[in-house]
Amino acid sequence: QAQLVESGGGLVQAGGSLRLSCAASGIIFSINAMGWYRQAPGKQRELVASITRSGITNYADSVKGRFTISRDNGKNTVYLQMNSLKPEDTAVYYCNTAPWRGSNWGQGTQVTVSS
Repeated sequence: QAQLVESGGGLVQAGGSLRLSCAASGIIFSINAMGWYRQAPGKQRELVASITRSGITNYADSVKGRFTISRDNGKNTVYLQMNSLKPEDTAVYYCNTAPWRGSNWGQGTQVTVSS
């Protein structure tokens, strides 16, 4: 049974930075591409960044150049460095495999960006 624990969210002013972490267990982390997803109120969950097991990254256009995804296979942890945050980045952020393969979702971590 997969367990994903996200942390690092908070309240930040526009232009600020946050670093999210996701600790994964119960899934074969090292062979899966992992991703960060977000869900804003009233919107569908969307994939914003992904990283393959070898470190190849991909980003949604809305975050390209501002967010950086990375992973530590030895610690079963994936990170999301978020810079130049905008109010439209406000959402609950989750990690999971990319694409999603049916693993349980964690509780997520709230990111709120004030203008």
